[in-house]
Amino acid sequence: MAMGIRENEQSSLWIATSELPKSPGHPFYTRLNALLDAHDFDRFVEGQCRSFYAPVMGRPSLAPGRYFRLLLVGYFEGLDSERGIAWRATDSLAVRTFLRLPLDEPPPDHSTISRTRRVMELETHRAVFTWVQERLVEAGLLKGKTVAIDATTLEANAAMRSIVRRATEETYQEFLTGLAKASGIQTPTREELARLDRKRKKKTSNKEWTNPNDPDAKVAKMKDGRTHLAHKAEHAVDLETVAIVAVTLQGADQGDTTTIADTTTAAADQIEDAQADVTEPQPLEEIIADKGYHSNQTMVDLDAVDIRSYIAEPDRGRRDWSDAPDAQAPVYRNRRRIRGRRGRRLMRQRGERIERSFAHLYDTGGMRRTHLRGHTNILKRLLIHAGGFNLGLVMRHLIGVGTPRGLQGRLAAILTTLFVLLSAAPRRLTTILASHRRLAVRRSRPTSPTALVVNSSPMATCVAVGTTVNPPPPARIRTGRIAAYGSYLGCMASKRTFG
Repeated sequence: MAMGIRENEQSSLWIATSELPKSPGHPFYTRLNALLDAHDFDRFVEGQCRSFYAPVMGRPSLAPGRYFRLLLVGYFEGLDSERGIAWRATDSLAVRTFLRLPLDEPPPDHSTISRTRRVMELETHRAVFTWVQERLVEAGLLKGKTVAIDATTLEANAAMRSIVRRATEETYQEFLTGLAKASGIQTPTREELARLDRKRKKKTSNKEWTNPNDPDAKVAKMKDGRTHLAHKAEHAVDLETVAIVAVTLQGADQGDTTTIADTTTAAADQIEDAQADVTEPQPLEEIIADKGYHSNQTMVDLDAVDIRSYIAEPDRGRRDWSDAPDAQAPVYRNRRRIRGRRGRRLMRQRGERIERSFAHLYDTGGMRRTHLRGHTNILKRLLIHAGGFNLGLVMRHLIGVGTPRGLQGRLAAILTTLFVLLSAAPRRLTTILASHRRLAVRRSRPTSPTALVVNSSPMATCVAVGTTVNPPPPARIRTGRIAAYGSYLGCMASKRTFG
């Protein structure tokens, strides 16, 4: 057979649309599109975004339904940047099918996605988040009675080397050089500046330093111990269904006792908006949080709005209530609740279910390090990410999986189970046949003097003559004092039986 010779490749001048490659679509995205179409998602977002589009002018726009689907792809595929989302839309035929993008139309680039995000307001993204919560209410996956609150840090898109002093606007390098000259070093080298920086007490406070590129980013210590510019994301999660009720974004330098008020207010508003069509809506009644959120003012505020608190209390020793007499009763009631059986159970569930939302949104969802600047821009993507998480709960309720990767894992698990069952069947059949052979041999064996060991033990052994009895299975052999006691009982029984 003669070897084929590669000819010069030249694309066809004309090609029929019917001959273009087509994708049947990913099963998960196909079912998700059916869910969105069943509730008129595109018509809803077009009505919300109508004021942001001009009738006829400017560059071709990105349809609202396609824009929000692109952000959902960012969550489900774990893409951290809008460049990655645009590349994924170009590369995958299944994603193009989910976006309703014809093959003869190029996908939107990252600049179009960014421009659309900047034009649309934050409240529009919040309305889409509320629309997803309404689907949760319809499926019975959002109760709203018991809500847990916790926070995590997101690495900002800004470097520590770019910070400047608020008063003089000098960089950190210029600040160290001024310190070196004040100490007598007129022309300090880089090594001398590093040595001086190590020796001095660190006072890189947010009151004195800021980043000119992202003023919302604050100096904070990350989970791994690094000092970095960061943001603080706070979640309110329904403890019964693991659905995300509210997401807020604050400065990383704000304490938990300060931010819990905004998150609680946002959670109460979202629960009310999501149950707008419910005859008897369930209001927010209980807040669960760790000891970082405990303070006298927090207890007083929650008690004033008739919300029961299950907030862990740090060990502060014996308290003097002369300065804050109004806080004594709420603090004592909270202490009594968290020490009860239900309080301990709620605290265990809080750590498990809050961390699950963090893992899905920021670790596998790709938002642990942000590529956007400004709280408004970041919160827009966070809200749609949280909406994708809640849509995953609805999809898990409908088809058993909540992400496209989960569907792949489910198929692998089914194939593995079938392989194990098929491989175990011959071994099971061999075991059954062998047991039948041993039984036939024992039945054909004549009666002879046989030693019967009732229970093996160094303390007692009983022997019966003239009887054939099958030995006990190995799983029933006992050891230690239990074996000795069993052997003793066995000997007594044999004496009564055989005289």
